[in-house]
Amino acid sequence: MHEPTEQAAGLALRQFLTWVAACPRTYADTMEAWRSTCPRLSVWEDALGDGLVRIDTDGRSAMSGSRVVLTSRGQALLDHGCS
Repeated sequence: MHEPTEQAAGLALRQFLTWVAACPRTYADTMEAWRSTCPRLSVWEDALGDGLVRIDTDGRSAMSGSRVVLTSRGQALLDHGCS
């Protein structure tokens, strides 16, 4: 059986991926909504590190204006619940 913390982390990750997929998000939007200093709530860092989201930069905009998008792996996890 999964620990409650693991289940909550999985739900938070799914919520984050759903949020990213819902409409275009900038890096600044994402940091404002999802940044955390709590080591137990590392949804943004986990999603980025696991290749579920990526930061699309156009080379002209500041990082804050770059888009955060789902990768195909992130979309698959959102669609099917598996990575």
